[in-house]
Amino acid sequence: MMRVLVIIPAYNEEKSIAQVIADIRKHVPTVDILVVNDGSTDKTEHAARQAQAEVLTLPFNVGIGGGMQTGYLYAKQNNYDVAVQMDADGQHPAEELSKLLEAIQDADLVIGSRYVEPSAYRSSKMRRVGMIFFSKLVSAITRERYTDTTSGFRAANRKVIDLYAQYYPMDYPEVESIVYLKRKGCRISEVSTEMRERQSGKSSITPVRSAYYMIKVTLAVMMCAMRFREVKPTA
Repeated sequence: MMRVLVIIPAYNEEKSIAQVIADIRKHVPTVDILVVNDGSTDKTEHAARQAQAEVLTLPFNVGIGGGMQTGYLYAKQNNYDVAVQMDADGQHPAEELSKLLEAIQDADLVIGSRYVEPSAYRSSKMRRVGMIFFSKLVSAITRERYTDTTSGFRAANRKVIDLYAQYYPMDYPEVESIVYLKRKGCRISEVSTEMRERQSGKSSITPVRSAYYMIKVTLAVMMCAMRFREVKPTA
């Protein structure tokens, strides 16, 4: 049996976090759950503890990258075989988690993709443009085809847990973290998964921030490709 840790980075998600935890318990009761409370100013920590999840509370908001690296460090220190990233807002259905856990046996990182096959998920036009752009950018750099590089629904094995514990991008890390792993010789696959609209709260990516996001992430991806020496994948 694999020891699996589900890492849920959470910032002011008191309205949804308990239901997210309950859904995981219902569909995959054998996994452990860690909520990284990223300096929330609401009752996220209390709600997560009441739902009987393990909680690490950061003293101030460090962003998704710092929150996830905290989770990977915890997974490494506690000898987990697999670490799964899931959103705290309910976008990632727990019933889809088993697809990632099955596929991780043949890959180092598995990404839950909305676009490998047709799905019910619908995004705004701006988001869709960004998703297509980054998928094409990463595919060009890595010479492998990816359809959903911005997806935060992922499963990582021990090799990736160790790598992410050492280095993980801070701002909007999903895209850059793929290039980093490919430079380290990791095997990355995608599986088709359904996703929902967020169940509460609102996204931090506003139309104004979208342009900034695309420019910043593109530069970060290019720097990552130059910074890390490419090695051949290992079995």
